[in-house]
Amino acid sequence: MIAIVGTRGGSFAVDLESDEVEPWDEPPEPPPAVMLNLPRVVAAAASGAAVYAVVDAKPPLLVSHDAGSTWRAAGHGLPAGRAIAVSQANPDDAVFAARNRLYTTHDGGRFWTALTAELPEIESVALREG
Repeated sequence: MIAIVGTRGGSFAVDLESDEVEPWDEPPEPPPAVMLNLPRVVAAAASGAAVYAVVDAKPPLLVSHDAGSTWRAAGHGLPAGRAIAVSQANPDDAVFAARNRLYTTHDGGRFWTALTAELPEIESVALREG
């Protein structure tokens, strides 16, 4: 999977497996709007019944696997978030964007792994699959 990351310094393609970063010509496509009845939402993304909400709180993430009927706190130990993207092919795969770094999960948000690449200040993120 490739994350397309919009930053204050331009756009980048980040290979989530190899952690390689390359300049990208276009900003990421904004995700479809997710309407949530939650306080302090910074960003949100959904795939099927899985919904990830970045919130201005600690921990900085809420995850629902039943289309928002119930929520669990996630991302303990993650810094404040800026953006989130979730795989449309596998909703357990997501990328969380903090100020300058990306974090990935492959288990629905239980455990997160930081990528080593440090980017200019992140504004948005999208996943490109295939």
